[in-house]
Amino acid sequence: MAGNRRPEQLGPPELYYNEDEAKKYHSNSHIMSIQAEMSERALELLALPEDQPALLLDIGCGSGLSGQILTDDGHTWIGMDISPHMLEVARDDEDCEGDLILKDMGTGLPFRPGTFDGAISISAIQWLCHANQADQNPRKRLHRFFQSLYACMGRGTRAVFQFYPENPQQSDLITQQAMKAGFNGGLVVDFPNSSRAKKVYLVLMTGGIQQLPKALTEETADQNHIRVAEKRAFQVHTRKGKKPQKGSKAWIEMKKDRMRRQGREVRQSSKYTGRKRKVAF
Repeated sequence: MAGNRRPEQLGPPELYYNEDEAKKYHSNSHIMSIQAEMSERALELLALPEDQPALLLDIGCGSGLSGQILTDDGHTWIGMDISPHMLEVARDDEDCEGDLILKDMGTGLPFRPGTFDGAISISAIQWLCHANQADQNPRKRLHRFFQSLYACMGRGTRAVFQFYPENPQQSDLITQQAMKAGFNGGLVVDFPNSSRAKKVYLVLMTGGIQQLPKALTEETADQNHIRVAEKRAFQVHTRKGKKPQKGSKAWIEMKKDRMRRQGREVRQSSKYTGRKRKVAF
């Protein structure tokens, strides 16, 4: 039955994520919550320097849900996706502050060497394991992608891919092509004994061999969630439909705080900040 099949088994992403699917994806509260959680975890696994804005690449950025997490953490990002409808939804979202590129990652990345301080990808890399045209070879497309990604990453940086492998062979294929392209690293599997909470992350590193981050387990989950919540307490209410009204003082302060964390100069607030002007005529 089609209802039990994964999206990547139903056809190419640019056709599966049509206009209707893109809008439903971006407005589904459950998807938004899961995307935020996985993006937070991917950002944590990047191990970026504290309080230092970075230029990040969001691969398979979709409608920009994961990019909003990067923005909230003070980073600048570029998103790429193969679905024009997903990118259109992202473009129309006033909270999406990334630059957007329409691109099939399987054909390679069009960036200069050493451009990025890190990269994340949420639920996207497994699409490359499916050939949707007679001339598409998953192994070659994966290798071309990882080669071009390695080239545009700064030395000593990381790329983190959350994905849903169909089987161990698919995980091995993706990991092997990444290592063949020059990366070090491997899989980090959070909650490996839980069928619902289990999440697979491929953590790739440039430069010398480094120790993989520790996976989350039931014993460490509470501590990790508290730490993440404390780090982003100011931003939590901006997700899940609880954003301050546009133009209000809280909304202006939120935008100013985001700009400060990006290293930009911001004018100090005053008692007039957010106050509505009287109609002149």
